[in-house]
Amino acid sequence: MASRVEEKHPHSSLPSSSTEKKLSSLLPINKLIVPLFLFFVLSLLLFLYVSPQFQPPQPDASSHSLQAACDADIASFYIYDLPDRFDCDLIRRCRSLSPSRNMCPYVANRGLGQPVPDRPDWFVTNQFVAEMLFRARAERHPCRTFDPGSAALFYIPFYAGLYTSSVSRQRNHTLRDALGVDLADYVSRFPTFRRHGGRDHFLITGRTSGELMRSASRASENSSTNRLLRLPELANMSILTIERFVWDGKNQFGIPYPSYFHPRSADELTAWQEEMRRAERTHLFAFVGGARTKGQKEVMRALVLEQCGSSSRCLRLECKRGSKDCRTPGRVMDVLMRAEFCLQPQGDTFTRRSVFDSVLAGCVPVFFSEHTAYTQYPWYLPGRAEEWSVFLRQERRGRIEEELSRIPKDAVARMREVVIGMIPRFTFAHPNASWAEGRRFRDTVDVALAALTKRVRDALSESENNSTRPK
Repeated sequence: MASRVEEKHPHSSLPSSSTEKKLSSLLPINKLIVPLFLFFVLSLLLFLYVSPQFQPPQPDASSHSLQAACDADIASFYIYDLPDRFDCDLIRRCRSLSPSRNMCPYVANRGLGQPVPDRPDWFVTNQFVAEMLFRARAERHPCRTFDPGSAALFYIPFYAGLYTSSVSRQRNHTLRDALGVDLADYVSRFPTFRRHGGRDHFLITGRTSGELMRSASRASENSSTNRLLRLPELANMSILTIERFVWDGKNQFGIPYPSYFHPRSADELTAWQEEMRRAERTHLFAFVGGARTKGQKEVMRALVLEQCGSSSRCLRLECKRGSKDCRTPGRVMDVLMRAEFCLQPQGDTFTRRSVFDSVLAGCVPVFFSEHTAYTQYPWYLPGRAEEWSVFLRQERRGRIEEELSRIPKDAVARMREVVIGMIPRFTFAHPNASWAEGRRFRDTVDVALAALTKRVRDALSESENNSTRPK
């Protein structure tokens, strides 16, 4: 199978030469008609080929002008053109992508969602669309190549997370796994994939990796998971996910949950950072979230809600079933940007989107588990956790206000400045972002591509050394 899917040329339905012959045979009356007709057809074909709206897929002019700006630590990468069943067909069935809500408004605008009125860089972005945002940015990235022969990285733009949620209620495991198995079989046939066993390939999932890792021992369970990340064909690939499986995810790497801010330029990003520096922090701490059931999550959430609710120094936005407050960007950000610290107990899983919302608001996150951020996102976090966050161990969790009050104001100011400096790398820039006069910032996609480049180069170098080492 070829390593590159054939491009669909929009002028492929125009008259062919055989059609022209048939037409000429039908016009024997006047010999002049034949050459005139052929001249007309050829002129039409030439017009359509030159006309921009009929050009085959290729980088636009801005992409060409940005090629020189490709950073040295990001390798050229190739994006596979997959059959529609792996991406476009999922989007067309947007009403069935989630068992709990209509996802059509959220997959609009390449995954940005619906625009926020009067804030051109803000969108009601769903927390589970990272794979769509990554692809939209990657397609216009200056390091993208359209020649697989010159690529060092290969991006498989399968919407793995959307697929996962769309089949989560399918009771038949064979049917639930079918599209993932199909994908693995499809890409593993490419010569470009077989060359290094997939070590230079990567894909993104906007869901937690545990949802794609059903094991053989759980085959009889009525869980909602599939086994995409257990398939042997994907074992050497790099998997980018909003939450890696910390105990069995050696090839998994955490990327930020999407937030609401998608700047089109470095100036817009800088303006927001300055706004967060000037923000009036009226409260010591804040919490945006709801209660949970079962186990430690229930205990910790109840503890946080109780302590925040009983303190005049805490802002609380409780997310209750049926309420839209926690899905309204302005409401969420208004709470977070008025607090010095933002409490981040684990969500339904270890991680939660609110971590990234709080960074965007310049609010210092407070963690209760190391797996909520520290073990998840090493590509994106500063080296020392105490420079930008607070970690409350078991013995300190019953007195949150007291513990946070002990931190000197100058130390809080330094932490907040580090947090505000993290905003660019925690942000998915707008797909149409432009970088005037070379001014740019590294967003979530840039950071991931640089880290992937290093990982792949190291892995291939090690593999080459092993193959040449005497036995």
